Amino acid sequence: MAQPVFHPSVEGAQHGAKTLSQFLDYAKTSGATGAQPSNYMLQGGKLFKSVREIKDSFAQRGMSLDGISCHCPFWVHTTAWTSSPTIRPFIPADVAKQSPDKIEKWAEDYVLKFFDLAAELGVKIIPMFWGVAFGWEMATGYPWGFWKGGDYDLLEEGKERFVKKTAKIRKKANELGLYLAHEIHPGTAAMCADDFNLLVEACDGDKCLTVNADPSHCWEGESWEPRFRKVGSRVYACHVKNFVIRPGLPLRRMAPNWPDRAMQFVDIPSGDLNMVRYAEMLINVGYPQRYCQIMGTKTAPLIVEAESAYRDLDCTSANGITFVRDNLCFPVAAGSFEDGMGA
Repeated sequence: MAQPVFHPSVEGAQHGAKTLSQFLDYAKTSGATGAQPSNYMLQGGKLFKSVREIKDSFAQRGMSLDGISCHCPFWVHTTAWTSSPTIRPFIPADVAKQSPDKIEKWAEDYVLKFFDLAAELGVKIIPMFWGVAFGWEMATGYPWGFWKGGDYDLLEEGKERFVKKTAKIRKKANELGLYLAHEIHPGTAAMCADDFNLLVEACDGDKCLTVNADPSHCWEGESWEPRFRKVGSRVYACHVKNFVIRPGLPLRRMAPNWPDRAMQFVDIPSGDLNMVRYAEMLINVGYPQRYCQIMGTKTAPLIVEAESAYRDLDCTSANGITFVRDNLCFPVAAGSFEDGMGA
């Protein structure tokens, strides 16, 4: 019988109140066979727990280490220059009081040390996202005509800024054979497929620049299939997440409370997106094949990142893991259904 190419896994950043051990126990009890802890869950000692301690935590539970979610430090690194207060929740209080340049240097140093840990753990694909390298004006995405004037060009300045600020990080990633899987996401350096391809072009096709596919961020114009087919050869990681769009409400309304927002993340089975079609598309663009080849595994993770404005978070994720296990980890056809017709 044909075998599945996927296994159920879960992202740890949404469960940051748990220790690594608590998170892995929760993930295993919920039906996951692998997990993607956050970088914060691996902190300890001078900076990170030992490689042996981390590996033992997974081995004791018979679970695979499917990656390490490191979104926040990367986002801080390429956003600090804007002096935005939104970086403060993700950095130590004493660091947050420093100048933007020093915060950026702190984040860069953290990321480079994190690379050493990831390489020792055998984690070669890093889910993350780059920060607001082009500035908040362009991050609005608003189609006005003020992005370029007689003495400035925000797009060209942003490309140059991204290339320079990420040069040291990309260099070390390539030296260690790591792939930095950007989650195309509103408010980051690449908010759609074309933005991501612009970054790749600006960096002369740098092979470490890859994509973490997440369909739940395709809620404003670009649907998930056109997005991820445009960057298909660079999809090296994925999240499984769903949303609903409440009709008639403005997507950009300043609503701080999730229940008031037009776009809401929801449990995976009831959202607007068809997750089975999404999983099929991941197979078609080669995600599981690339992941298994690079990580030396037999299956690739479908990493649940379910959230809800109403449902308990642990319950939401557990429900998502069950859905992935029962509906998305299916045996893959070895050929077309037409092959045997007329035989």
